[in-house]
Amino acid sequence: MSEHLTAPNLETHTGPLAGSIDTGTERLIARRDGHIGWIIFNNPLRRNAVSLDMWAGVPIAVEAFRADPDIHVVIVTGAGDQAFISGADISQFEAERASPQANARYGEVSGAAHAALGRLEVPLIAMIQGFCIGGGLAVALACDLRICGEGARFAIPAARLGLGYEYPGIERLVGVVGPAVAKEILFTARHFDAEEAKAVGLVNHVVPVLELEAAVRAQAEMIAANAPLTVRASKLAVNEALKDPDRRDLAKVDAAVQACFASDDYREGRQAFMEKRRPRFEGR
Repeated sequence: MSEHLTAPNLETHTGPLAGSIDTGTERLIARRDGHIGWIIFNNPLRRNAVSLDMWAGVPIAVEAFRADPDIHVVIVTGAGDQAFISGADISQFEAERASPQANARYGEVSGAAHAALGRLEVPLIAMIQGFCIGGGLAVALACDLRICGEGARFAIPAARLGLGYEYPGIERLVGVVGPAVAKEILFTARHFDAEEAKAVGLVNHVVPVLELEAAVRAQAEMIAANAPLTVRASKLAVNEALKDPDRRDLAKVDAAVQACFASDDYREGRQAFMEKRRPRFEGR
């Protein structure tokens, strides 16, 4: 059993670790690592298929990170070397999604998890190894950046299961890959390999599997070293730009920009530039 939660070959973990957050289930691990937060779907024996308790743990992790000003970026990944997330745990569907009432309850809990990910003001990076299927792809699409290993596989198999795919997930998919590719993914339910996923815009980078964690950490540390208020304002502005014009909160974007100019970090950035040294940003 590995004690190194951030490694792609993480095995099932039990018990608390330094910086850990109690999510209510050992199958959803959240921990702090300096300025980086980690959310780890920890069900490797089922290729990290997501159960109801795992969905319920996501908002808990997100709110803990949102309340921590030292967290500048969050990485989402899966335990083991087989999957990021292989989708919802279908073995639980008979108990949890067999009736309209049960399915509505399931939708509320999983929907709250996705809504929570959307509330994160800091950048969210998906570190993807192996299968990224169905609900797993939905989680990856909720992230700002996606970096995968060479053997990663992507698909939305709804059309092979006879279930309906909710609008918010389709909206995110269309926003990332466009309508034509989104239709191909949904209509065919086929697997896209890592290079094809990169070609259609599903992922930002494809790296050798053995270099995956190092590449994601390097990206996260580069982001974490930058001015947190500027990075948050940039994420906010990009997200508002993706909305219909009449739904954009440009006043909120302007307030975030003005907060940057009024911050100690702006003064530190100018001073560091003049002194030809690396700035030391503190997010205020």
